Amino acid sequence: MSSPASAGRRGMAENPMTRLEPLLGEWRLETSLGDVAARASFTRALGGAFLLQRAQVDLPEAPDVLAVIAADPVRGGYLQHYFDSRGVVRLYAMTFDGTVWTLLRDQPDFSPLDFAQRFTGTLSPEAGTIAGRWEKKDPGRDWELDFELTYVREG
Repeated sequence: MSSPASAGRRGMAENPMTRLEPLLGEWRLETSLGDVAARASFTRALGGAFLLQRAQVDLPEAPDVLAVIAADPVRGGYLQHYFDSRGVVRLYAMTFDGTVWTLLRDQPDFSPLDFAQRFTGTLSPEAGTIAGRWEKKDPGRDWELDFELTYVREG
């Protein structure tokens, strides 16, 4: 027989933000764009209701990034609200199943959709790396590699 307290816990929905905990921390970025000093971090914000992602890249054509990740209560998964040092603002649909992390932008949002983008990254079993790739798709074309991006956990 269950207690009223345990019945109440079963009725509470899991906070979807807790599934993103493997991303938390400091990361060194390795990219196919060349030998570049680049770092990223993921931290909780506002009591864990959001995740902040920051990236600094020492390459003029690669912007620094601030992204706010939130649960998507309508479609499930997450939304990544993306802002960069060029003034670009985008909204990506995001999933993370504990191993595979995806970002997809294939609809106009705060800026025109001149091309679609997607990222797919795979978290290693020991959670020390995320091996990923950004792809782009011009209208009427197939997806093509934009650049490879690997996150390597620091510390």
